[in-house]
Amino acid sequence: MARVPFPDWSRLIGIPVQIRQYGTAIRSGVVDDAMPDSSMLWLMADSSQGRTLYSAYEGHEAWIEPELLEAHHLLQVAAPVTA
Repeated sequence: MARVPFPDWSRLIGIPVQIRQYGTAIRSGVVDDAMPDSSMLWLMADSSQGRTLYSAYEGHEAWIEPELLEAHHLLQVAAPVTA
């Protein structure tokens, strides 16, 4: 699956992404949270690194496999979380 840049970081919570900075892949992980204006996002901690903040201002981009985003949103629609 080919990855593409995805500028709306607020829609990526729970989605696996690859973080690139100036075209170079620097980390992959699952988005833990993101600012509504897509200025910053946090990747969840994993076995190699802690929870990490990335900023669009510092040249970071989130690259995704579009099929994963579509599948994630279809699951949310099919099984909405209720309080």
